Amino acid sequence: MGIGHYIKDIGRGKDGARALGRKQAADLMGLILDQQVSDLELGAFCIAMRIKGETAEEMAGFLDATHTRLNKVGTGQAPTVVLPSYNGARKLPVLTPLLALLLAREGLAVVMHGTATEDKRVSSQAVFAQLGVSASSPSPKVKAGEVVFVPTGVLNIGLEGLLAVRRVVGLRNPGHSLVKLINPCDGPALVVSSYTHPEYLLSMSATFALTGQHALLLRGTEGESVADARRTPAMDVFKDGQTRRVQAPHEGSLAQVPDLPSPDAAATAAYIQQVLRDKLPVPQAIALQVQHILHEVKP
Repeated sequence: MGIGHYIKDIGRGKDGARALGRKQAADLMGLILDQQVSDLELGAFCIAMRIKGETAEEMAGFLDATHTRLNKVGTGQAPTVVLPSYNGARKLPVLTPLLALLLAREGLAVVMHGTATEDKRVSSQAVFAQLGVSASSPSPKVKAGEVVFVPTGVLNIGLEGLLAVRRVVGLRNPGHSLVKLINPCDGPALVVSSYTHPEYLLSMSATFALTGQHALLLRGTEGESVADARRTPAMDVFKDGQTRRVQAPHEGSLAQVPDLPSPDAAATAAYIQQVLRDKLPVPQAIALQVQHILHEVKP
């Protein structure tokens, strides 16, 4: 079937490209996730969307197609939090696993999903391996008080393939925003998402509002969904199309910067263990993030 007719609309350059409607976007993403497009078409789609940029209607359509094709994580009736983890650590330690384990300690079911998109970064999965937390089975489930890490390929192999295009062309594509918006669970969950640049704050906020999802959005650490331990970012909650600012950004520098480990997976895992054993304090920004999440999820 192919997607050439869609590429004609989105591939006319920044000023000439036409945005797709929600149903068109859903059809297009469905063909990609079902692996019904050629490598040439997939590359053309990624470059065209990189130049044009995604609208909220398009992202909503992409989400519609994705949610109907995911291998869902079973959560039962447990209050659930979703933590996408795709950027990993470059200069700072990836503390998304710490956030996950802190939430699980509070009795929440925590679903983290991700895949390494750059070889030079330390992934959450590598840190979890050091902590003895292995990736989920092909039929993932999670209980209250547990953390499960689900590789993207387990959720949908076509979605993993879309992300892998970055390794060839060196540029992000809509898949990298899409994975930060999805709820991969078979029931309600709070999606904790992050953005890297201000323009993505606007586009992701518009998408969450349009789709009515329950989400917490912040500028995370190097693109991860955990608050930067060195400063408290603004945090917004989305639910039923409404938006609330639940955390104002911290202005200025901290009086005392936390003593953070190197980005190395083993060093990060050792630091996380020390925090969980109360040998080291939870960084204030992460502690605040935990409280906001608990307020949203716990009855």
